[in-house]
Amino acid sequence: MVNQETAKFLMSTNRKAEAAKIMTQVMSALEEKGYNPKNQLVGYFISGDPTYITNHQNARAIIRKMERDELLEVIITEYLDNIDNQY
Repeated sequence: MVNQETAKFLMSTNRKAEAAKIMTQVMSALEEKGYNPKNQLVGYFISGDPTYITNHQNARAIIRKMERDELLEVIITEYLDNIDNQY
């Protein structure tokens, strides 16, 4: 028999803070090198290819400290929370 209940995914506050630090560092490195951080991050998240992230300031290694799905979970949660607070 297959379990048909929706699985819950919970992220600790520490992981949220870690994700924020990672994203801040990576965005800064991308901007310093003249890249559009949004475009580069979308490429990385969609493809999984770390070459979308510069090696400048060790950004490529930094972003890989956390799984893409975990980073996306934080980003989406923050976005949705902001939408909820606006309406």
